[in-house]
Amino acid sequence: MSKFKKKKSGELPAVNTASLPDIVFMLLFFFMVATVMRDDELQVENKLPQANQVEKLAEKKKIVTIYIGSPSTAFQKQYGVSEVIQLGDKISPVSDVQTYVNTKRNEMDEDDKDAMTVSLKVDQKAQVGILTDVKQELREAMALKISYTSLNGDPLKNLKK
Repeated sequence: MSKFKKKKSGELPAVNTASLPDIVFMLLFFFMVATVMRDDELQVENKLPQANQVEKLAEKKKIVTIYIGSPSTAFQKQYGVSEVIQLGDKISPVSDVQTYVNTKRNEMDEDDKDAMTVSLKVDQKAQVGILTDVKQELREAMALKISYTSLNGDPLKNLKK
C-alpha cells in the first residue's frame, strides 16, 4: 500500500494576480508610445501664400479645417485638374460645406460652439470663384469666424530672390 493519497477534488488552484498591474501598465505604456494622432490626408495641392501679419489660433479643438486647391497627382484621374474642396478626408462639392460645418459644430462641447473658427487652407494658385462659393456656404451655416492659413514670413523677401 502506498503512503501517499492522490487528491481527488477537481478544484483548480487560484490564479496569481500579483503581476497583473505590471502587465496593465506595460500595455498602457506601449499604446501611448505606439499611437499616432491622425491628421487629414491631403488630397489637394496646398501651397500656402506668404503673409506678413500672422496670428496663431489658440485651441485646435475649436478649429474646423477646409482645404481648397487642385487635386494632387494621385487623385487627378479621379477628380480632374480643376479646384476641389477637401472636407476631412474626402473631396466634396461646395454644397456639402454647410452640412460638414454643422456636423463639426454639433460634435463640439457647448462652450466651444460659439468660439468655433473655420480655417481655410487655400492653395495660392486657387481661383477666387470657388473660395467665394465656400464663403457663401459658411455664411449660410452661420460660421462667421474665418481664418486664412498662410505661411509665416515676409512676402517681399521671397520676391527679391
